[in-house]
Amino acid sequence: MLKVQNEQKALSAAPANYTGVGSTGDVYCLKDYDHIQFAIMTGAWAAGTAAVTLLQGTDIAFATNKALGFVRMWTNDAAVASPILVETAVAANTFNLDTALATYIIEVDADSLDVDNVFDCIRLDVATPGANNDYYVVIADLYHARYAAAVMPSSVID
Repeated sequence: MLKVQNEQKALSAAPANYTGVGSTGDVYCLKDYDHIQFAIMTGAWAAGTAAVTLLQGTDIAFATNKALGFVRMWTNDAAVASPILVETAVAANTFNLDTALATYIIEVDADSLDVDNVFDCIRLDVATPGANNDYYVVIADLYHARYAAAVMPSSVID
């Protein structure tokens, strides 16, 4: 029988309750996973705009990294009372968090990284929303472990 813990690993990607500061997210190695999903949930939002970007790196230390292009995300920021997430185009590989109580989802396949040049790690960063008291949390879900194991492989070591 397939168990969820053998297919998915959820981890906190950025501490909650940032106030007026940006966040350099945690780095995840996708060598053992096919997919990662970042879920960003906002709380109170005092009119700041915090840019969200993805970076890819060659190892967990992230000394060599570059931008990771993405063209879509899913959100309910136009109707936060709705549980329905709408596919939304992303321009220039970034979008802004700018709505209270909204959900934003970014899905990334491991093969979209520059694996030919040994980029197999990923990080999500959130820029400062300015001097505003804006709150959010980021959760990373890693999916589809490439190799069957009783314990899911670590995503924070190379």
